Amino acid sequence: MDDLDQLEAQSIFILREAYRKLKPLAMLWSLGKDSNVMLWLARKAFLGNVPFPVMHVDTGKKFPEMYRFRDEYSKKWNLELLLGDCPPVEDIDPTLPPAARSAARKTAGLAAMIDKYKLAGVIAGIRRDEQATRAKERVFSPRGAGHKWDVRNQPPEFWDQYATPHEPGMHVRVHPLLSWREIDIWRYIEREGIPLVDLYFAKDGKRYRSLGDQDITSPVESNATTVAEVIAELETSRTSERAGRAMDHESEDAFERLRVAGYL
Repeated sequence: MDDLDQLEAQSIFILREAYRKLKPLAMLWSLGKDSNVMLWLARKAFLGNVPFPVMHVDTGKKFPEMYRFRDEYSKKWNLELLLGDCPPVEDIDPTLPPAARSAARKTAGLAAMIDKYKLAGVIAGIRRDEQATRAKERVFSPRGAGHKWDVRNQPPEFWDQYATPHEPGMHVRVHPLLSWREIDIWRYIEREGIPLVDLYFAKDGKRYRSLGDQDITSPVESNATTVAEVIAELETSRTSERAGRAMDHESEDAFERLRVAGYL
């Protein structure tokens, strides 16, 4: 087995463990490259049919290309798609910096969906290499009452044994891509032929390396128009993957405050 085979096998094992242990269960689908890889892995894990719903927590500010992709592939892949709205920014903590406050709408929207469907588990496509706060996560990460994440009190995970607490008001976030790197994601996309929103490929010397809301996401300079060219670019790039995310350039603790409160 090569590196991609090992990552794939580990992720499929995690997805099957989540399905076995956590019910009801749902998967977050943000329409970005990571969540598309995660969804592809779920289809592999369960013989082509995803046996749990996928949720899109919609801020109403995604790119038109993302909505078109969602509508096309939710039908092609026969997904049970759950849509949830987010509250207006005026309802969000005013002490957060502007971009983080806008992003926090998604935290509230996700919490509402978890409560509505009484979910015991939520599968999310975060990676440790993407952002320092995410590096503190576990594969099966319990969230307390009110969806809070206690970063200082997480269960140990030895020999691929994952804790699934069932205390009142709790749920578990499951992270099957936690050990993947950005370049692993792209190499797997190339190997498997996974479809993507075309904003990831350069037009007029720019492309999006990370996709979010239109008002808080910017493209980076790039001439990569194919998956192979993106991989070649990443092999030499020293720019952060989230360089185009506005909230990553705000106060140092803003992202961790969002994560502790239940952000993705």
